[in-house]
Amino acid sequence: MNIKYKINSPLSTDAFITLLRHSSLGERRPIDDPDCIKGMLSNSNLVVSAWNGDQLLGIARSMTDFHYACYISDLAVHENLQRRGIGKKLLALTQEQLGPRCKLILIAAPAANSYYEHLGYTNNTRCWVLEP
Repeated sequence: MNIKYKINSPLSTDAFITLLRHSSLGERRPIDDPDCIKGMLSNSNLVVSAWNGDQLLGIARSMTDFHYACYISDLAVHENLQRRGIGKKLLALTQEQLGPRCKLILIAAPAANSYYEHLGYTNNTRCWVLEP
């Protein structure tokens, strides 16, 4: 498989939804609301993606100021391709786009909580969420 990584390359709402359906994020994202998904994509200011030809294999979707904080809203890799380093590479490429003082911030999916510690992330219990 020839994986090509892209920075801020356009991708369709359908491709993103398909990837989400085939990852653990599908159960926690509004995959039945294409308008919401479209807005999620169009309002992200840093999207790193992994492709095999025209098939989206993985994505790291972020909002950032590029200098102090980068919130990674989605890190998804197709379920058949996990544990091959794609997610790690997406995170590394995301970090390469940022300034030297910029920290990565994310909320881990329950099943992926242990994934981040071995990459050097520290757990922070001070996250608060206000539902709509």
